[in-house]
Amino acid sequence: MKLFRTSEVHRIDAYTIEHEPIADIDLMERAAGSLFEWVTAHFDRRTKVMVFTGPGNNGGDSLALARMLAGAGYQVEDWFLRFTDKISPSCRTNLERLQQQGRVPVHFVEVVDALPGIDEDVLVVDGIFGSGLSRPLRGLPEAVVARINASGARVVAIDVPTGLFGEDNRDNDPQKILRARWTLTFQFPKLAFFFPENEAYVGEWVVLDIGLHPDIIAATPTPYHYTTCEDVSALLRRRSRFSHKGTFGHALLISGMYGRMGAAVLAARGALRSGAGLLTVHIPRLGNDILQTAVPEAMISHDESDILFGGVPDLALFSAVGAGPALGTRNNTQKALHELLRTAQVPLVLDADALNILALHKEWYAELPPGTILTPHPREFERLAGPSDTGYERVHRAMDFAREHRVVVVLKGAYTAVAAPTGDVHFNMTGNPGMATGGSGDVLTGIILGLLAQRYDPLDAARIGVYLHGLAGDLARKEQGEEALIAGDIVEHLGKAFLEVRPL
Repeated sequence: MKLFRTSEVHRIDAYTIEHEPIADIDLMERAAGSLFEWVTAHFDRRTKVMVFTGPGNNGGDSLALARMLAGAGYQVEDWFLRFTDKISPSCRTNLERLQQQGRVPVHFVEVVDALPGIDEDVLVVDGIFGSGLSRPLRGLPEAVVARINASGARVVAIDVPTGLFGEDNRDNDPQKILRARWTLTFQFPKLAFFFPENEAYVGEWVVLDIGLHPDIIAATPTPYHYTTCEDVSALLRRRSRFSHKGTFGHALLISGMYGRMGAAVLAARGALRSGAGLLTVHIPRLGNDILQTAVPEAMISHDESDILFGGVPDLALFSAVGAGPALGTRNNTQKALHELLRTAQVPLVLDADALNILALHKEWYAELPPGTILTPHPREFERLAGPSDTGYERVHRAMDFAREHRVVVVLKGAYTAVAAPTGDVHFNMTGNPGMATGGSGDVLTGIILGLLAQRYDPLDAARIGVYLHGLAGDLARKEQGEEALIAGDIVEHLGKAFLEVRPL
């Protein structure tokens, strides 16, 4: 699914108005209808609603919503902020319609002293500014946002919380952004919603489909995307009745060191549960009994070392290789990883200590085979590519890194971002905070490795793997809760995740 910058969304709106065709006021009515359905599904008629309205189309949406709520029996008041003489035509029309209805008191506010008190138990609707804002708030809007934020009231923002920029907020003032509990956005999530620095303002966001024209959506290029269940279902292949284990590839997992074999177990189980036909795990000799007992389905390749990864096995048998979980960063392991990079002729996925070693030898970046998948968490990515002050900057640094080095970067976290060698990025929509637990990343490495072994394209393997990993975590949360969720639970729910994406 595509994501767009706010300027592009405005062009898509305009195209829809011209080519559906539909009048601007009628598209606004459609949007307000979607808002009305959400509000009435979540709040009963005993809820007091305070609507704060600006002079643009975002304000027009809020006026139409106020009219619809009042018509359904809700107690609604509107505060129309007059900080400019300009008012959009559709906003003016909806103001007239609201006044003609006669059920909603409209208070015109020009000075701070005219602002109302706001009780905690009311529902505040933010219709002051929508998307497209490019400078921090000032004057009356700033004062209103401060009053709302201090109230403790429940806040629903229309499209974008007032004061938040749609994409890059590095030049914004965080003290001048409204803090919403819910953001009801139209057609597409805004890019800003995917970055951790904006969570306090956006709250829980919901996308409301308002029927923007599919032709212009399809024709408008963008490097930004998010992965849906439908996307993953389309990417997954059906298995032939005449398939055998060789059909689905032979994966090699290089993982573990003395005292840290759990990572190898979790990654191995992830690889097998994601459909690899065969799996060999290359481990230090002292890890043999652990792997043979914990993962009997896997074959074992013994390193020349008893305690660490010190040499690359013959790679001729394998269709994909994964390396990194719990390898350590000792000199022998660094040399062995370099040998792997120089000799591998099959797709690679590198995680954890493989990334830490790579960061120590940035001259090796040029030796990464094209299409190699790197799966760093933010701190590991910082070691690879340098520090970033915001999530926005970090994601764009990952996009540049992937393009420059012809690799796939899986930047782990909420809405894990998969950056492609083309420069595109795909945000993930599954997963939850319960997955922030030791071993979760090892499971993901195994899942992606298993998909690579089945000869999925590296970008597809990363997108599918990240989505299924998060979905398995979501299914596990329903049974375990977030606090009790552990990495093994993710593995155990992978089968259900596959079935949810593509039922038998």
